[in-house]
Amino acid sequence: MAVNLDPQQRRTLTWAGFAVVLTAFDGSVLVLALPAIAADFHARTPALSNLGSVLAVGALGALPLAALADRFGRRRLIAVGVAGFSLANFASGLAPSLEALAGLRLVAVCFEALVGGVATALIVEEAPPARRGQAVSVLALLAGLGTGITVIAYPLLAPHWRWLFLAGGIGVFLAPAIWFRLPEGRKWLGVRVSGSALRLLLQPPWRRRVAVIAAMTALLAVLLEPAGLLFTVYATDVLRLSPVAISVLIAVSGGAGAVSYIAGGYLTDRFGRRGPAIALTLVTALATSLSFATATIGFYVGNVLWSAFASAATPVFGAWTAELFPTRARATAEATSGVAAAIGSVVGLQAVGLISPSAGLGRAIELCAVAAIAGAFLLLMLPETRQAPLPD
Repeated sequence: MAVNLDPQQRRTLTWAGFAVVLTAFDGSVLVLALPAIAADFHARTPALSNLGSVLAVGALGALPLAALADRFGRRRLIAVGVAGFSLANFASGLAPSLEALAGLRLVAVCFEALVGGVATALIVEEAPPARRGQAVSVLALLAGLGTGITVIAYPLLAPHWRWLFLAGGIGVFLAPAIWFRLPEGRKWLGVRVSGSALRLLLQPPWRRRVAVIAAMTALLAVLLEPAGLLFTVYATDVLRLSPVAISVLIAVSGGAGAVSYIAGGYLTDRFGRRGPAIALTLVTALATSLSFATATIGFYVGNVLWSAFASAATPVFGAWTAELFPTRARATAEATSGVAAAIGSVVGLQAVGLISPSAGLGRAIELCAVAAIAGAFLLLMLPETRQAPLPD
């Protein structure tokens, strides 16, 4: 894909990708180190579910910041976001209690959601129309690289989870380089920005699209948030896997995910957005449920399939959601999906926290798959947008 990019597009992909690597590294520390964090603070599953619920609320803070990205440009908000979550990550390494850690992670998630959404909007806006899915898949691969750094580093440092959070503070020194080197998007510069982006999204035909994407995202998050946050706890407490075994599983799943990012980008650019999005959402829900419905072998197989299907869906949804909304409000639309995901995440985490003491953690997460499957069928209400001009 890089052969078809002009110099500005390459610089955009490089520096936006760099920001995404930092985002994924910082965002993956908590999940991988959660068993050690729980042990340090003597926290059980309900307390961890509450922690996850607090983190999900962080996406709410990304909404007004994303609106600024639609009004004042992509470049500066990405740089500010990197600086913001890097400061919060460094402070997380010094947290004296689970409550303090939750507050600091809330701030970090706010800026991580901002960077992820604005970077995706920028990449889709700058990519050639026929290669938008593949452009998002490259961004997703870079996010996988950031997660991979955590996966490799944590087994060497375990159980010293604080060191990884402290290392995440390096982004404070790299944010100025992103500010000065990342080009502003030409698509954004070419539109006339006026009025409130959120008010624009509430007008027809955008409000229907916002409502469908928000509902689907919330229902999917009911399953994926508790599954993604608590799977290391399940592997440690129920299956008795070691940190090394969990990291090996994550590495294998990450390898499957890396291949699937590329496959998903090719698939969506060739066959469209809607059909692949529905199919991949359904099989992701089924594979995630499989991970918690069986013993160790099923957990391994289910996680690899879950990673593969969810990764393939990433460029599909990244391109589709960006194409559904106007440039004047695209970053805000990405953030509204984050708000919906936060609501679904809180519902899913609280449900798991209530059900798991009696039914078990695995069964509680399995039950959440019903919501994700229902969300997949809502996507039938959205139009196909492959290679369509981006609305202004």
